[in-house]
Amino acid sequence: MGLLVGCGSPEPSEHPDQIEADTTQQDTASTAHGLAVDELPLDTTPLRLVPATVNLADGRTVTLDIPEGYELRVAAEGMKRFRFLAPSPDGRLFATDMHDLTDNRRGRVYIFDGWNEDSARFEKRSTYLSGLHNPNQVAFLSTATDTFLYVATTGKLLRFAYHAGDTVPRAKPTVIDTFPSYGLSYKYGGWHLTRSLAFHKGKLYVSVGSSCNACLETEDVRATLLEMDPDGGNKRIYATGLRNAVGLRWVGDELFATGMGSDHLGTEAPDDVLFHIEEGKHYGWPFHYQVGEELFADTAFLKPNMRVMSPTKAYVPLGARVGALGFELFQGFADPRLNNWFVVALHGSSIVKMGKGYAVVRVRKGHPAEPIITGFLQGDERVARCCDVLMHDSNSFLFTDDHKGVLYLVRRKREV
Repeated sequence: MGLLVGCGSPEPSEHPDQIEADTTQQDTASTAHGLAVDELPLDTTPLRLVPATVNLADGRTVTLDIPEGYELRVAAEGMKRFRFLAPSPDGRLFATDMHDLTDNRRGRVYIFDGWNEDSARFEKRSTYLSGLHNPNQVAFLSTATDTFLYVATTGKLLRFAYHAGDTVPRAKPTVIDTFPSYGLSYKYGGWHLTRSLAFHKGKLYVSVGSSCNACLETEDVRATLLEMDPDGGNKRIYATGLRNAVGLRWVGDELFATGMGSDHLGTEAPDDVLFHIEEGKHYGWPFHYQVGEELFADTAFLKPNMRVMSPTKAYVPLGARVGALGFELFQGFADPRLNNWFVVALHGSSIVKMGKGYAVVRVRKGHPAEPIITGFLQGDERVARCCDVLMHDSNSFLFTDDHKGVLYLVRRKREV
């Protein structure tokens, strides 16, 4: 199935048009008073978690443990492999859906609109795009004259002209770049088929995961973070050694990414991590890995007398097999116990019996990951798997469940 943009949509153009690099709107979050992330003050008061129950339209009842004084609500449901969120410039919410765990071309981009504050639900969900090859993330970019929506699929980076209120694209997309669209044999269809996006100061950054669990890559683009102009020009490798950086965000002038470690080193190593990405640095894979605050050589790949780049430690380790995905630095959040913390979705171990991850945590450098939502795994049953996190307003935040296709809201209880 090809890309669907309404009925009878044309094929994507392979020739990018030049667009100006000096953008007026980015997806970069600024810090208060221009401070570096580690200069932001922290309230380390623990959060007490209590059960909260919601009923879903399919008849299921879901109970998660959330901070005391908050409520759990269902903002939308009925999706499939529901992934990453992106607010649009016109005040709506866009989100990706990869359909299922296979390598498929049934992915969608949804628009959520008509937020009802009383019911804590979006009243309308529409399909902006369908027939996509594993769409993991979208991102918006505005110049002085135009707005564009970028869609990251496994093999192509697509750019659509965007206008306020659009419900489907008005024209065919431009193919900004292409990526390797295969992985080594794997029961779900291939290794690391997702691509992630972030804009900063007129540049576009794209993460491309490895083709394997652990190997010596033959393609330079694999296991890297790429930098390019918004039209795809001047592409270069920005950072290397990133096996699978799924979450990617600029905060001020600092770039952060989640990273998932190799699977062949047992159940307690390596840690999945949150990286602080800097230009030109190597983040270890496949030659080194991190456990806690220590780096170790993976002797399956780092041989005696082999010269490789020195590895860079992660910003913070999150634990082995936890599956770190989406995250956000909460800024302007009314609850000081969450304000200025990174809030990270831990998707959970691929093997249920390991029981690793399955939580939303708060974390900062020097402060170990502390759960703020748990209960995603109950016994041997996955109730949900959190994928992305997004502040909704100063008193609430959203998170996606790509296991059962639900969008949840966690909100401070209102005064009666």
